Amino acid sequence: MKAQLSDNWEALLAGIATGRTVIDCEAGHAIYRQGEPADAVYFLLVGKVQLAVSSHDGKEAIVATLGPGEFFGEGCLASQGVRTGSATSVGPSTLAKVEKAMMAGLLHESQGLAGIFIVHLLTRIVRGEADLVDQIFNSSEKRLARMLLLLSHFAKDSTTETVVDGVNQEHLAQMVGTTRSRINFFMNKFRKLGYIDYTSDAGLVVHRGLLHVLKRD
Repeated sequence: MKAQLSDNWEALLAGIATGRTVIDCEAGHAIYRQGEPADAVYFLLVGKVQLAVSSHDGKEAIVATLGPGEFFGEGCLASQGVRTGSATSVGPSTLAKVEKAMMAGLLHESQGLAGIFIVHLLTRIVRGEADLVDQIFNSSEKRLARMLLLLSHFAKDSTTETVVDGVNQEHLAQMVGTTRSRINFFMNKFRKLGYIDYTSDAGLVVHRGLLHVLKRD
């Protein structure tokens, strides 16, 4: 689905003469920060982007890690005047930035783009509902297993997948909603069971066996 969205979006971008900027980012680049004006929608062409929110006392929580074919910053099209979170490139990334007015006009004029955008929003809503259920009903061990599968973009036919770069145990603790020591405990357990591996070239690798954690009662 993401590959299809990316192909369709790139074709539509090619027809935009003004109001579009392609941005190449290095790892750790702040695409936008919480509290800044919300004035554009972004589409991730290459790389990974991390979305996070910060509290008034400086605590930060990662809410999502996005891959190619995904939109972000779309809140500006509603009533969001300023960014409610921050977006940072995890590694070298290429983004398409479309100004708010241009994006609103395209959605009104292009049925194809509107359809792609609706699919994206519905997918985001379904993911949010699943995250809420996960937090309410599942143990921290199951939440961690699900997060690792999501971060590796594990598919139905996958055997092994690599977790996105730049995600450490502190990040996982924030996303799962538990302590770093608990994350360390479960990661060691998963490794001993053969559900995950650490490799020098690929980094953290998730194996299909991790799915068994989600199937436990």
